[in-house]
Amino acid sequence: MIETLVSVKLPADEELTIKKNRLKGVGCDGGKRIAIVTGIHGDELEGQYVCYELVRTITANMKYLKGTVDIYPSINPLGMEAVSRAVPMSGLDMNRVFPGSDTGAIAENVAAKLVADIKGADICVDIHASNIFIREIPQVRIPSSESSHLLRYAKMLNTDFVWVHDSNAVGEGSLSSALRECGVPTLVIEMGVGQRITKDYCRQLLKGIFNLMAELGIWEGKEHTVSHPMVSTDGAVNVIHSAASGIFIPQAEHNMWVQKGTVIGEIVTPITGTVEEEVTAPADGLIFSLREYPIVYEGSVIARILSMN
Repeated sequence: MIETLVSVKLPADEELTIKKNRLKGVGCDGGKRIAIVTGIHGDELEGQYVCYELVRTITANMKYLKGTVDIYPSINPLGMEAVSRAVPMSGLDMNRVFPGSDTGAIAENVAAKLVADIKGADICVDIHASNIFIREIPQVRIPSSESSHLLRYAKMLNTDFVWVHDSNAVGEGSLSSALRECGVPTLVIEMGVGQRITKDYCRQLLKGIFNLMAELGIWEGKEHTVSHPMVSTDGAVNVIHSAASGIFIPQAEHNMWVQKGTVIGEIVTPITGTVEEEVTAPADGLIFSLREYPIVYEGSVIARILSMN
């Protein structure tokens, strides 16, 4: 059942409407509930395809649904229309305003209503993509303070990697942080690249979501074999920054195992035809983040490598 979560009047007789779709199994009052959230950043589109396939599959197989699935596909629709990461006009990053305020500006009001609506759920999956600069393999990000509790859920989601890391995605002001305060375990997904839909990644995550729902007793449909992810606590994460400005020309592939000294790419200057820097791997490991947008400046992130011990 589609419900309106927020409805706010805008200038020029326009209206901001944010909706959710509640899918509930027959006779499942009192069953477990999972919340699927995406679209907090307007330039992150991977979750749109996940929501589409999730709703399509569940509604075609309602007999297998034994709990409640709340799907929130577009929390920042203005940003999505404007191809903007932030909320247009205010310039606010929505993932910095949680838990929000009922009396605050539009973004804060939306944030407060979203948190209140999710409160009481058994688990939440918050789906993000990367920005336009970096491509990410499907991964779950969880804060170190919650790793002992969340790791078992994170391993169910069929991602390639679980990064136990106190990043902005799970830090203060994020949906994840606000829901933790409400007692709702929250798994933050990062995958793909901004302004794109990577179907293979989306399908991979879908299998994981159905697996998670099955483990929670929400879903009794077809079982999926899921992969066992690498976990950052099993190794060190090396972040490679550019030492020069120019155009990054990759020579390694995303999601590729490399050895120490492997050339990941070159930073070149087109007008002089010179190589300013040869970027090499500092250790053996897996490239789980790789520069997508070729323009770089000194200090730009080029890659992240998980070096296994």
